[in-house]
Amino acid sequence: MELHVRFMKEALKQAKKAAQIGECPVGAVLVRDGKVIARGYNLREAKYSPLAHAEIAAIHKASRKLGAWRLAGCSLYVTLEPCPMCAGAIIQSRIEQVYFGAYDAKAGAAGSVCDLFAPGMFNHDVSVKGGIMADECACVLSEFFRELRKKNKTNGQL
Repeated sequence: MELHVRFMKEALKQAKKAAQIGECPVGAVLVRDGKVIARGYNLREAKYSPLAHAEIAAIHKASRKLGAWRLAGCSLYVTLEPCPMCAGAIIQSRIEQVYFGAYDAKAGAAGSVCDLFAPGMFNHDVSVKGGIMADECACVLSEFFRELRKKNKTNGQL
């Protein structure tokens, strides 16, 4: 468990980078052989792209670094339960394990809304464990949206 906490703290650092630039604070790190090989955080607003999720960024960077689209032997740590799009990318890239922090009751595809990681559903099974540092991960999200609502209220945007 100590190892999971170490890597989730790295993902939280990425989430905080996103928050600093006004992005939804989700961060991800890809790990292979006990080392972080790629990092990512949400950039949907900056890139004007619904595809610019933390997981997608980390997967893309890892694939380029390793020179392969198959990320066998890799584990993904992400601060928020993956959405269906990211779950699909995780499965397609052959990542072996996903560890996430906060559950996402509105869009989570690892059991909250649906479970795209259910064994035998696709050609590649992914082991998933949620709730790693869940309170800390949820707090970063809650604080971001609390500040955003406060800012929007002050600017008359509600």
